[in-house]
Amino acid sequence: MISSRAVVLLVFCLSSIPKSLGFVERSWAESIALANETVNLMTLDEKIGMVRGVGQFSSRCVGNISPPSRSFIVSGTNITIPPLCFNDGPAGIRLGGSNVTGFPPAINVAATFNRDLMYSRGVAIGEEFRGKGIHVYLGPAVDIMRNPKAGRAWEGFGPDPYLGGEGAYQTIMGVQSVGVSACTKHLGPYNQEHWRYGLNAEVDDRTFRELYWWPFMKSVEANVSALMCAYNEVNGTSSCHNAALIGDEGYLRTEGFQGFVVSDWGATHDTAADNANAGLDMEQPGDWILIGGGVYSGLEAAVDDGEVTEARLNQMVTRILTPWLRLGQDQGYPDINFNAQDPDGTDSLNLNVNVRTDAHTALVRQIGSASAVLLKNNRTTSDGTATGTTIRGLPLSKDIKTIAVVGQDAQQLNLDCGGGLNECNDGTMVIGWGSGSNNVEFTVPPIDAITDFAQGFATISSDITSNDLTGGPAVAEGKDLAIVFANAMSGELGFYNIVDGNEGDRNDLNLWWKGGSLIEDVAAVCNNTVVVIHSVGPVPMSSWNTHPNITAIIYAGAPGEQTGPSLVDVLWGAVNPSGRLPFSIDDDEASYGTSIVYGIDPFPVLDYTEGLFLDYRYMDSQGITPVYEFGYGLSYTTFAYSSLSIEASASSGSVSFILTNTGSFDGTEIPQLYLGFPSSAGEPDKVLRGFDNVFLASGAKETVTIDISQKEMSIWDVVSQEWVVPSGTFNVYIGASISDIRLTGSFTA
Repeated sequence: MISSRAVVLLVFCLSSIPKSLGFVERSWAESIALANETVNLMTLDEKIGMVRGVGQFSSRCVGNISPPSRSFIVSGTNITIPPLCFNDGPAGIRLGGSNVTGFPPAINVAATFNRDLMYSRGVAIGEEFRGKGIHVYLGPAVDIMRNPKAGRAWEGFGPDPYLGGEGAYQTIMGVQSVGVSACTKHLGPYNQEHWRYGLNAEVDDRTFRELYWWPFMKSVEANVSALMCAYNEVNGTSSCHNAALIGDEGYLRTEGFQGFVVSDWGATHDTAADNANAGLDMEQPGDWILIGGGVYSGLEAAVDDGEVTEARLNQMVTRILTPWLRLGQDQGYPDINFNAQDPDGTDSLNLNVNVRTDAHTALVRQIGSASAVLLKNNRTTSDGTATGTTIRGLPLSKDIKTIAVVGQDAQQLNLDCGGGLNECNDGTMVIGWGSGSNNVEFTVPPIDAITDFAQGFATISSDITSNDLTGGPAVAEGKDLAIVFANAMSGELGFYNIVDGNEGDRNDLNLWWKGGSLIEDVAAVCNNTVVVIHSVGPVPMSSWNTHPNITAIIYAGAPGEQTGPSLVDVLWGAVNPSGRLPFSIDDDEASYGTSIVYGIDPFPVLDYTEGLFLDYRYMDSQGITPVYEFGYGLSYTTFAYSSLSIEASASSGSVSFILTNTGSFDGTEIPQLYLGFPSSAGEPDKVLRGFDNVFLASGAKETVTIDISQKEMSIWDVVSQEWVVPSGTFNVYIGASISDIRLTGSFTA
């Protein structure tokens, strides 16, 4: 029943991409030298044009610069700088005209625990950005999910820094492999929408290094071209003129970062000298936009007055040009062919170049199914065997003849909502709202995919125009199967974008539109109810998840435009689910140890007193058992772990074990490695430090090896300001989730 679609398939060639696109990637050293020579030929006005955006409503992209109007001959190379194009967003092109793909956001990519899919998505996004003439992809977003209600948490990879770091690294490597610059964001930390334009995040050095900095550190390892500083203050200073973050002696540069720092749109305050001397290389969008910005309008005067040295200005321009040269964007790069000021794609500047491909569509579908997390499956068959005809539970059988589809989350979403910001939740939820959203015009909703698939063997009845607590159960009663859909959404506050009373951050963890009540009422009348949750993060489930008539629960998250087909693949068994929760699910926000600061006091101080203890780390420390834990996810088959072997020293470690598919179906397991530090280290009990994605045919076995680097077994020493491996005994935990530990061992460093 499980087809080869369950195997991780790279749907397009990942090798020799630079060669096929006709450019040669340069080294950092060669690029810096060329950039320096070019800058030395520029006038002061030309340099200023390179470091300042052209204005919020004057940009053809989300952001542009004003390049020199002339070309330069540098070391025999013709250097003609275009109006560098910056564009949203982390999950695909927004405001880029028509014919683009709506990729799943990072939170669903994290749920795959699959580095190949993380990388493949990066390649595909990069190909589309390149095809539109966009030089800088404004992503990945790596903001840690400090609180599950955080409005933009779905743009990032969840609450775990290791998983976020792997996601960031693979995304950047993929995007930049096709010659597009990546820009990791938002260097802060930046973890809520309320008061984001000026709140002060007070975070200690060790917590920042080990938790919030980790994905940025991995971004630097991936040779990321740019980083974006956040709106809020960090330890009393605005992120974009915070030398401790972005200065030559700050976190970023001492990590080895060689690209440029760009402001978030309107995140600059005070004077040009304050920002430039602190380490900000580029200001976007370049003018004042109510929340801030426009400070580099005074940069030329600051240089003339000696407040900013010309050497510093030269450095800023060099850092901007270097990644452009390194990725070969001076070598036949496509011209900008869209107009972000025209979200409908109808004016003459919007050429609506088609960058969609069948391979991209297939990849979105694959990620959608690979990120679906099976939370419950009470499966019974006609003959009591694993391979018999399914009577209840999953995978579904074509012997099911009557199906009810219930809940407005199953219907097509509003395709004309929010001017490219997706500020509605009146249909299926595929992504959150705000600048991190993407083009949803090609969304295939669940009702369409289910109806198409079931033609010829089942009759479909539905009640999907609203979450009608009367109509839905009436349709479901007496059916062989009821599939009930519910969702929860969040997004960016932006210029006070409010959706159903939610100002970016969710007001609570609850499912929207009485989704929980709808689930309970449908389950009361149908003894084979399958629940599908589309959400940006955790939602309460304990009031209904143990109901005996609920035979299966799929947490599908925010799966992107192929939401319907990817779900059908899992429901009917074309794909054996392998998604794992990238966060813990509990009913009570208090179980997470943090909160969103709402209130009426502008620009509050947020004390990150929880330190290193977020999500599963906090729950473990407090003895809290969540409804579903971090890393959890079921399969249609079963796996056994055996024969643990550990080879380790103070500089590295290698952990091996045998993984066996003991069930009746082919499938993919996600073995996870958690590390327990010596008790003197002051770390959480267990922290994720490795994972793999292993496909096994029924009855097959494989030796799995997970390596641990020196930094991954280190803590940040605030006295020496170095990563240090603590002495003592490290415990190694191998399992299928943070709570489902199958093998344990230890080593001494």
